[in-house]
Amino acid sequence: MKQGIALSVGASFLFAVVYYYATILQPMSGTEVFAWRIVLGVPALAILITQLKVWPEVKAVTYRLCTDLRFFLFMLLCALLFGVQMWLFVWAPVHDKALDVSLGYFLLPLTMVVAGRLVYKEKLSWPQTIAVGFAVLGVLHEFGRTYSFSWATALVAFGYPPYFMLRRYLRVGALTSLWFDFSFLLIPVLYVLLQQESGLMHTFLNAPRFFWQVPLFGLISSVALVAYLSSSRLLPLGLFGLLGYVEPILLFWVAFLLIGEPIQPDEWWTYIPIWVAVAIVVAEIAWRLYADWRAGKLPL
Repeated sequence: MKQGIALSVGASFLFAVVYYYATILQPMSGTEVFAWRIVLGVPALAILITQLKVWPEVKAVTYRLCTDLRFFLFMLLCALLFGVQMWLFVWAPVHDKALDVSLGYFLLPLTMVVAGRLVYKEKLSWPQTIAVGFAVLGVLHEFGRTYSFSWATALVAFGYPPYFMLRRYLRVGALTSLWFDFSFLLIPVLYVLLQQESGLMHTFLNAPRFFWQVPLFGLISSVALVAYLSSSRLLPLGLFGLLGYVEPILLFWVAFLLIGEPIQPDEWWTYIPIWVAVAIVVAEIAWRLYADWRAGKLPL
């Protein structure tokens, strides 16, 4: 389990590095950075699939894609939903939306809880109910402050649940699903790179640092993804979910301290209730894990 914890925390740290790295690759646009992330991520996934011997499942899904139009369309939709989130993750830091996206990742676990209640009729525990209430207070404050809500925050918080629900409906393994997400996105992102006005090689010749910075970006992004997937296979679901809160915390501080996006004084009252909500959910998960450990159900 210690290895799983180290991989999960390491993945969160590397995702935060990727978040900041997007600003280093300027004058590349966020869309170009996203394209390189997909292109360089495919080989890493292929290596992981080979190591874990998942190619038979990939082959089976490929056959189903060729014979079932409905399944093909759902898998394509899954890739599009995933692609939007991957694009936003590297677009936001270079367009002054980094804090908004980090707030979306804080809200995401709570919107997943609500989605589970509404769609799958899962019961909310009393701590979860209180947490949702605090999150609603934070959202209402933001509406009262600006009469709006950041589309970037909303896209993360409300865009991911349909993706995860669709993956659950399709019943395709996580690694295989990611392979097809990347594969569907590969052709359009290659088109983006090849259609640059100045030309792909011209971009690199004008900024020779890209010859090492872009491959390094791909390496960091790929290692983060592999570590994240590996940790999900090594950790109990509850502990894996608990460690998932490390990433939005790191994203917030990257946006605030490194990227330098400002927070207005009255804006803190949007963040504080949402952070309280997250703390309540984390405390509940931690308590359940502790109870399982005391009962001998959770080995170290």
